[in-house]
Amino acid sequence: MTHRIPAPRTNEDPGTHLNLLVHAWAPRLAALPDELTATRPATGGWSARELLGHLVDSAMINQWRFVEARFREDLVFPPYDQDAWVTAQRWQQHAWASLVELWRLANLHLVELMDHTPEAIRLKPRLPHNLDRIAWRTLPADQPVTLEYFMDDYVGHLEHHLVQLQTILKAHTP
Repeated sequence: MTHRIPAPRTNEDPGTHLNLLVHAWAPRLAALPDELTATRPATGGWSARELLGHLVDSAMINQWRFVEARFREDLVFPPYDQDAWVTAQRWQQHAWASLVELWRLANLHLVELMDHTPEAIRLKPRLPHNLDRIAWRTLPADQPVTLEYFMDDYVGHLEHHLVQLQTILKAHTP
């Protein structure tokens, strides 16, 4: 897998960048041999299946958060135990092609959600929030934050894991 992810965004909104990532990565991921995706790194950690499953979990958790944010003043959401979720959902046992399609569809739904969240809701400064604990790129709890920041944080988290996925798969590709 020698493809690189698209260049870091400059002024793209989160939905546009997520859409680009999904369309760039879905065919690459779908082309991988099923057996390769089940191998765990020698250093420990998740297999490609488990990592992509984690990204499905993240999409689904954040779908709820992004919708819920429309109806509240704060951005305080329960955290989730990502390792427990990966284990409970048995991502390691899923067929790779089905997992890729689930990831693709979940994220395309998020693109629609992001694109159709009114600007007034996306850009409204929010306090309180707990992005100091649940965001990928945390912010101090006393600093106002927007839903758009949280959406962009989701896309950054996804992109980070796609790079990890690429690294894992390179290690197992002759």
